[in-house]
Amino acid sequence: MEQHKKGSVSDETFDDFLAEQGLLQSCEDHAIKEMFAEQIAVEMKEHGLTKSTMAKRMHTSRRQLDRLFDPAIQSVTLDTLRKAANAVGRSLRIELI
Repeated sequence: MEQHKKGSVSDETFDDFLAEQGLLQSCEDHAIKEMFAEQIAVEMKEHGLTKSTMAKRMHTSRRQLDRLFDPAIQSVTLDTLRKAANAVGRSLRIELI
């Protein structure tokens, strides 16, 4: 009777894999921006704000606001994030972990 070898389990995490591929930082950046955009969208909904109203509160264009919600666009500034948070009555907090 033929015995099957059991596969070994690697101690490598998915983060380790992404780091080895040089993708960890960009994946983390993408995820952070997605989470922020989701939080802003929830706040906008709770306050009954349209994108046009939100853009006016931020003193920007609707097109610029759309850039905030697109996780593929990495060039959103800290100032834009702060304006978005303030526009829904929140503040922006950044911390080192």
